Amino acid sequence: MKKEQSPKQLILDMLKGKACLKQNIFQNTAESFKQLKGVLADIIEDVRDLFGDSDDRVLLEYNDKGDYEAQIIVGGDVLYFYMHTNVFKFEGTNSLWRTTYLEEDESRGYVGVINIYNFLADSIKYNRMSDSGYLIARIFVNKEDHFFVQGKRQLGFLYNDFANATLNKEGLKEIVQSAIMYTLDFDLFTPPYQEVQEVSVQDISAVSQHLNIKTGKRLGFKFQSENDSIE
Repeated sequence: MKKEQSPKQLILDMLKGKACLKQNIFQNTAESFKQLKGVLADIIEDVRDLFGDSDDRVLLEYNDKGDYEAQIIVGGDVLYFYMHTNVFKFEGTNSLWRTTYLEEDESRGYVGVINIYNFLADSIKYNRMSDSGYLIARIFVNKEDHFFVQGKRQLGFLYNDFANATLNKEGLKEIVQSAIMYTLDFDLFTPPYQEVQEVSVQDISAVSQHLNIKTGKRLGFKFQSENDSIE
């Protein structure tokens, strides 16, 4: 008869298994994010060289914001890249659990996450704290450096071969370029009249600094209601 493990042994086994696994995934994701920052800097430099002196009003900038944050400014938009410092497990209803890749090894379903948000450049410039940003993609990275992207439009179907795709510099470059193209095509819509017909005295008093009316590319529409929303 098999001897039942003691609580101490169970704790030790979990530390050796799950805790070490999560540390490995965190390290993989951190390395990928470090590589991503280099890709961002290179892309902005290349685009700036190609754009030349066409129009000095158009901003093209890369900003390193720390170990887990970076941003690029492309014209009137900011793409904000943020690596979450925690490791996650796919929810039980995720269709990936029905793939051979995860059925063979459940630990492949634990991932690090890099989020990509889109903000208006003026929201940052004028410190409009009430303005909206939008999550346009999430990059998931597992213990084997396999990855897939959940996102908007082409970002949601071009990078979904989790069983075979390994994250590298070229893959990161393609993801960033797709994110930039989506962002440039993601226009600022006129907000519904009902949303802006009233302005408080406090808001209008601050007009010398900035008009404090909430602005976002899809003001009045929830992220989930868009036709190209993340599944």
